[in-house]
This record gives sequence, structure tokens and C-alpha cells, in this order.
Amino acid sequence: MNFSMKTLTWPAFAAILIGTVGCHTTRQPGCFSQWPTGTSPQEVGKRVAENFLTHPLEYTEGKREFVIYPEVCAWYGSLTVANLTKDADLQAKLIKKFAPLLTTDAKRVSTNAHVDYRVFGALPLEMYLLTKDAQYLALGQNLANKQWENPTADGVTREARYWVDDIYMISAVQVQAYRATGNKVYLDHAALTAATYLDKLQQPNGLFFHAADSPFYWSRGNGWYAAGMAEILRELPPTHPNYARVMAGYKTMMAALLKYQGTDGLWHQLIDQPDAWSETSGTGMFTFAMVTGVKHGWLDAKTYGPAARKAWLGLVAHLDKNSNVKDVCVGTNKAFQEVGADHDTQLKFYLARDRKTGDLHGQSPILWTASALMR
Repeated sequence: MNFSMKTLTWPAFAAILIGTVGCHTTRQPGCFSQWPTGTSPQEVGKRVAENFLTHPLEYTEGKREFVIYPEVCAWYGSLTVANLTKDADLQAKLIKKFAPLLTTDAKRVSTNAHVDYRVFGALPLEMYLLTKDAQYLALGQNLANKQWENPTADGVTREARYWVDDIYMISAVQVQAYRATGNKVYLDHAALTAATYLDKLQQPNGLFFHAADSPFYWSRGNGWYAAGMAEILRELPPTHPNYARVMAGYKTMMAALLKYQGTDGLWHQLIDQPDAWSETSGTGMFTFAMVTGVKHGWLDAKTYGPAARKAWLGLVAHLDKNSNVKDVCVGTNKAFQEVGADHDTQLKFYLARDRKTGDLHGQSPILWTASALMR
């Protein structure tokens, strides 16, 4: 196995060994129940959400000017966990943490026309869905609207960079705006963008290059796309004109991922490189996408249920005693922009990326997956 036996506790190791026990082919497969002690989505989700509450926002420490997307994604995941576990106290604390951003710290919400900042809108929109407080709706809907103020001739936001990372950032705020308002135009935005990105970036093997000039299957980049498609498909009706394209792209990707899952349940930093290290943020996003697909009946439960269970237990085995996820790839620009066009140099760039513990890029998807398992 790829994990270190020196750092893996016996309960976690036992969880991996029995990872596929009890799986069935029903819509709610048994492989998403009967969790080993300490590994249930309710327990893990609560631990990781409470961990998020201890994270100071980076602008309060002078590290950044604005709230940044990993904070938004972890906050959103923490809120969904609190809601699904009916933990009113946790939910109240998460909402209280947001309060300064409506008043004294409102300037910390960026107005920059960039996907990494527009995704902020998903967070107040989730708070609106939970509280029905109109101030959250106004803030989130404004960011969703501004993203499409001046679209391109094909109807896609001008913020589209055609990096694989973008799809989650765009779909999160647009789908949340749809959930909050019922206005299908937001769903149209997300679905059109996903279909356009699929046509431009998905490779014949089902995976995605980080970007056209950085032709490597970087795990978290692919993870953002997988998670974004899952969020869109949760709401997109089969009658929608882009449903078939998005669903086909999603299923093709899931089938490709199945081939590359490691024996420890995780996927590698470069998905198709078996010698690359096991990486948790991409794994968390793939797990979220697979669990969501099995729960909704898009994916065969007998095939994908055991893989998703194995991935969840592998992720849980990478939590330290303080509920920090280990082996998270640091923030990664596309290789071309960092090291140039030479492919050997690009390969070394991806493989040599540092690993962090407790980075919110890794905390976020384990929260999303916990929520997906509870839905």
C-alpha cells in the first residue's frame, strides 16, 4: 500500500481493510453505511467543520487583502455539514464568523472580475438558504450577476480562462444563485460553461489537462472539474439542452478515475503517474463526485460504491489528531506560467510540489463528501 504504516493508526488501517464490506447495488448502497468507529461522515464532518472555526481568515493576519476561495469552499462545506447534522450551535458559530464581512470588513469581499473571487457569492447564498435573511441573498446574487454582465459571443462569462480549475468556481456561485432564487438563468450559465469547457479541455481518456499549454493530469485541477459537474448535475433536469453533454463528460471522467485509484483509496498528484505521491485534495473532490453520482443513480452502485467508500476511508486515514488533512498539494499555478513550455520541466514541477497539512484546499472536499454521504 502507498501509505506509511508508521503514521497509520490501527483503526484507520482496519477501516481500509474492510472498506468494501457491506456494499450493495441499491440506490442507497450499504457501502455508505456501517462505518468503522470514528469514520462516519457525521463524526468526521463535525470534526473538520469545528477545525475550520479555529482558522483565522487570512486577511485578519495580513496574508491577503480579500477572502480567498479555499476559505469560501471550506466555509460552505462546514455549513452544509452543520445543516445536515442539525447542529444549530455549529451553524450559528459559522454564521457569526461571517458577520464582519457584512459591516466593518465588507471591503474584504473582492469586486475583482476573477473566478477565484466571484465564488465568494456561493457562501452568503448558502446562508440565505439556511436563514432567509435578505442581506445574504443580495450579496451573493450581486456577485453571480456581475459574473455575467458582459458575456462572450457564445454566452460564457468573460472570466473564463479555460483552466480546468474554473468550473467549480463558476458553477458554485451560479448554481447557488439558482438554488436561492429558482431563476433558471443561473443554471443555464453553469451548464453552458461546463459543456464549453468539456469540449475544449476533456481528453479522449476522460481526464483534463491543467490547461492546454500545461498538458498534465494534475489531481486537484481535475478534482475541481469533477466536483463542479456534480454540483451542476444535482440541479440540472434531464430535459435541459446541456444535460446530455455534461452527464456524458461526467461519466467518462468517473470511468477514467476508476482505473487510476491507488490501493490506499487515493489518487496520485498526477493521476496517471503511479509513482507520484498520493494527494488528498483531488481525492476528496473525486470522492464527492462519485458519492453524489451513486446517491443520485447516475453511476452504478456496485461498481462505484466500493471505490467511493475506499476513497473516503483513505481520506479519513489522512486526518491527524486535530482533524487536519495531510498530504495536500500547495496552491499550484499552471506549469507553463511557472516553468515554461518544456514538458520534462513541467513534469518535475508538478511532482515536486510541496505538501501541506490542514490546508483548506484539502479540508474543503472532505466536508463536501461528508455532506454528500449524509444527503
